[in-house]
Amino acid sequence: MSTTPAPRGDERISRRDFLKLLAAAGTVLTFTPFVDWGKFLPNPAGSTNEKSKVELPDGSQANVKIFKVNHAEAIIYPKSEDPALNKEAFRTWQFIRLPPELGGEKNDASAFRIYSMVCLHLWCLWKYWPQDGRKRGECPCHGSLYDPLTGAAFAGPAALQSPPSNVLPRLDLEVDNEGNVWILPPNWSVNGNGIVGFGRYIA
Repeated sequence: MSTTPAPRGDERISRRDFLKLLAAAGTVLTFTPFVDWGKFLPNPAGSTNEKSKVELPDGSQANVKIFKVNHAEAIIYPKSEDPALNKEAFRTWQFIRLPPELGGEKNDASAFRIYSMVCLHLWCLWKYWPQDGRKRGECPCHGSLYDPLTGAAFAGPAALQSPPSNVLPRLDLEVDNEGNVWILPPNWSVNGNGIVGFGRYIA
């Protein structure tokens, strides 16, 4: 004769709830790839419809006559009057003057790139490495590598993500008659300048 006690009502309920939870989780995972998560991400705010100067860390404006070829600096855009806001990762951009073989010796806007420094994999901050023949953006967290010419990930986890989440957001630039570099007003969409932390399509 069996001595196993009959299951209590609360145990049957908990099993039923567990199965419901599994079904709900399966549904969420099924539809996750089709949701435009970029709409829910924090993006730079406060940018105006006017062009802004490329302000280097020392407070000066970037100029084609001074900024070195195959060199990069981290800049803040859009820059606010609040120092705490300026520390947000989503306002951090990498301003790059391309190496000579990619057109960096030209004295126009085509010699430069500005990409969001927020890695498209898990939002660590990547950096451009001009030395040692690397000439690429590298994320220190999981090894995603970015092409400085296009902003597209070509290795690491970010490269395995589907478009637009494998191409960094980019700002458009203009160089005036004095050689000063300016940021043009961005279009924060995946078909425009991109969505920080989410990506953009390459036109």
